[in-house]
Amino acid sequence: MEYYQEIRQYVGHRPLILPGAVVIIQNEFNEILLQERKPGLFGLPGGLMDIGESLEETASREVLEETGLFISDLELCQIFSGSDYYFKIDNGDEFYSVTVVYRTKTYSGTLQAKAQETLSLGFFPIDNLPEQLLASNKKFLEKCLDI
Repeated sequence: MEYYQEIRQYVGHRPLILPGAVVIIQNEFNEILLQERKPGLFGLPGGLMDIGESLEETASREVLEETGLFISDLELCQIFSGSDYYFKIDNGDEFYSVTVVYRTKTYSGTLQAKAQETLSLGFFPIDNLPEQLLASNKKFLEKCLDI
């Protein structure tokens, strides 16, 4: 059971602050790796921090779990937080995300959808990203890549 799920047992649906990390992975053509999370809905690989992890460790672990890739040479892009990152999901859980966005062009391994939340993976040109890109992830890309 993940940390936030344990906390939910005590606080119910009340708002939590959830730290996490996503990674903008660019290939040699400067295309961006995106993960299809639900049919037609795309986002950057990443996820929530576990107890005892650094945010860099969170980023590396989540990318490996979701894509099969090992990453290195993480460059801190920006931290996103505040009221713009408040969410209430279908089950009634509320949270404020604090998301650290990293960039890298250094990765190895074989690209493969490894996690339950990954339907497909692919590199997309910056000027031809899927229309159904998570709104928060679109902001991350706009700020970090000046697009």
